[in-house]
Amino acid sequence: MDVKRIWQLGMTLMLAGILTAGCGGGAQDAKTSEPQTGNTSQQNSNQGSNGSSKADGSGTSSGSSQTEPEDVNKVPSDPALEQLNNLSTEEKIGQLVLVGMDGTTSSEATQELIEKYHVGGFIFYKNNIENTLQALQLFNDLKANNKSNPVPLWMSVDEEGGRVSRMPNDFVKVPTSRAIGDKDSTDLSKGIGGILGQELSGFGLNMDFAPVLDINSNPKNPVIGDRSFGNKADLVSRLGIATMEGLRAQKVVPVVKHFPGHGDTSVDSHIGLPVVNNDLSRLRKMELIPFKEAIDNRAEVVMIAHLLMPKIDPDHPASFSKKIITDLLRNELNYQGVVISDDMTMGAIEKNYDIGNASVSAILAGGNIILVGHDYEKEKTAIEALKTAVKDGKISEDVLNNRVYAILKLKQAYGLSDKPAQGPDVKQINSDLNRLLKQFGLKK
Repeated sequence: MDVKRIWQLGMTLMLAGILTAGCGGGAQDAKTSEPQTGNTSQQNSNQGSNGSSKADGSGTSSGSSQTEPEDVNKVPSDPALEQLNNLSTEEKIGQLVLVGMDGTTSSEATQELIEKYHVGGFIFYKNNIENTLQALQLFNDLKANNKSNPVPLWMSVDEEGGRVSRMPNDFVKVPTSRAIGDKDSTDLSKGIGGILGQELSGFGLNMDFAPVLDINSNPKNPVIGDRSFGNKADLVSRLGIATMEGLRAQKVVPVVKHFPGHGDTSVDSHIGLPVVNNDLSRLRKMELIPFKEAIDNRAEVVMIAHLLMPKIDPDHPASFSKKIITDLLRNELNYQGVVISDDMTMGAIEKNYDIGNASVSAILAGGNIILVGHDYEKEKTAIEALKTAVKDGKISEDVLNNRVYAILKLKQAYGLSDKPAQGPDVKQINSDLNRLLKQFGLKK
């Protein structure tokens, strides 16, 4: 496919309202099973060197004094497409991967992941963060390491509040989603999202793997529990969307999770592979409702869970199931944005599948980003598998360009930059959070 067709696709998405400021739309055509982008290096043979169509071979007026109608074939500037066309194949492949790191300082391993493999970003865990000053230095150092790359880094964390928190201890603790759900206030939920966004953006972090949109329908669930706003679809929808809006207002990309719903499980996917025997009819009446509401409210990124759902796809976990990612999420729910896998080093994958094959399968199934949160060797294995798949044509140039275009579009929509951050105003953020918690009776 040539540049003009990709532009037409972008215009279709723009008219759908998803390529707006603060909303990174993907390049997926929801009416087909496979996104329709193409070889962006081709040029339309009817265009002149400036990109305008020359009907008479000159590109000039025929001499009429009347104003000529606008040339419908003129392709306007698309910064994401221009950036895509200037990336090497290795740089494009790097954008498909978001990695973790060991330790609290930049190392030879992180530098190689950035400089050799051109990774799209990092996820940080509690063991990467000791205190505010150290964390700020680490984040700024990684951005400085990325200065030779043309695309800024995702700088991400799981910051949900409650027991899933990576922030230094000098921040007041954010309550659990269940505690917020018990108050059933969108003002509270949006306020919490805003506070989390202030904490993250102060460090220069730009992506949060929150909010959790799982419905806590199984009381024996070992992994969700109080991470969910509650056991009712409408409650989870309203409060999850409010948190999403609060994060977005601080220029932090919210990632809704864990599609298609991790609430009715009895196995922790960090340890093993949960099997969920719900069919599509049940999902449509329950688990999918919050995700559909979030999509209708411009959700930019969806995380896919490691769940095996035999009644939908008996052969593949959701995280690399085309039936779930493309057929259900993209086609049925009309989701146009970025799709990221849950961590490929979790027990659900590591104990049952090859990480390289799983990573390739996730991209082919309709995903954009592979999350590999731990182990430098596993991160390299995933990247090398993607490189081999591209070289051998298993991942076509069209598919590679499609997946990366959506990522670049979102990074540009949020104004990502590798400029150093100045650090959060811890005192002010704590004061704002205490005031909010007191207002809703969550703090004496």
